Amino acid sequence: MRKEEPAMKMLAINPISLKKRMIEFLFDYLFILAYLVLLFLGSMLIYLIFFNGVPEFTEIQSQWLVFFTSVLPITLLFIFLDYAKNGSFGKAKAGLKLIYQKKTVQASLIRNSVKFLPWQLGHMGTIHGFYSEFDVLSIILSILATLLAVLLLAMTVFRKDKRHLGDLLAHTQVQQKGD
Repeated sequence: MRKEEPAMKMLAINPISLKKRMIEFLFDYLFILAYLVLLFLGSMLIYLIFFNGVPEFTEIQSQWLVFFTSVLPITLLFIFLDYAKNGSFGKAKAGLKLIYQKKTVQASLIRNSVKFLPWQLGHMGTIHGFYSEFDVLSIILSILATLLAVLLLAMTVFRKDKRHLGDLLAHTQVQQKGD
C-alpha cells in the first residue's frame, strides 16, 4: 500500500525567477525537439525501406499519426515525470519542482493535457490547412493554439503565484527546490 504524501502549500507569491523558468522551458524544448528529430529520421527510414517513399495519407490519417507519434507520447512522458519525479528534465535542470495540493495521476494528466493542448491544436490547424488550402477552420484552430500558448506563458510569467491554467485546474504549482 502506498503511503499518502502530505498536502503541499501553494505560494501566493512565488519567487521563481524568469531566468529559471526560461532554463526549464529551454531544456524541455530541446528534449522534445530531439525526440521529434529522432521520430522524423526513424519515420523516413521506415518509409524508404518499406514503402519506397513517403506514402500518401488522408487528413484523418495524418491527424491520428501526428497525435499518436508526437503529442500523446510526449504528454504521457511529462505526466509520468511530473507524477513520479515531481517535474520534467527542464525543471530538474533549473532547480525547480512540481508540487501538488493532492498528488494524483489525474492532477498530472489535467496539468499536462492543458499544457500540450496548444501544440495539438496547432497540429490540427496546420494539417487541416494542408488539406483545405488553409480554410477558416484551419485558421481558427491555429489562432486558438497561439492564443492559448500565449495565455499559458503570460500566466506563468505575470501571475504572482506563477501558475498557468493547467496548474489552476490541477491544483499544482512549480516551486524552487528547497522551498
